[in-house]
Amino acid sequence: MAKSKNHTTHNQSRKWHRNGIKKPRSHRYESLKGVDPKFLRNMRFAKKHNKKGLKKMRANNAKAAK
Repeated sequence: MAKSKNHTTHNQSRKWHRNGIKKPRSHRYESLKGVDPKFLRNMRFAKKHNKKGLKKMRANNAKAAK
C-alpha cells in the first residue's frame, strides 16, 4: 500500500486572504496577568510616589511661567 499524504497547505493562503490578513488589535493597557509579583509590587509603589514629585514640578513650572 502506498504511503498517505501527511500535510498540505494547498488553497489555505487564498482562504486567509479572502477576508484579508489583519494585525491583532492592540490595546492601550496590556494585561499584567502572569507578570513577576515582585516587579508588580515595585511598580505599584513607584506609581504611588510619582505623584509626590509631580505636584512640586507643577508648582515650579507655574512660578517660572510668571
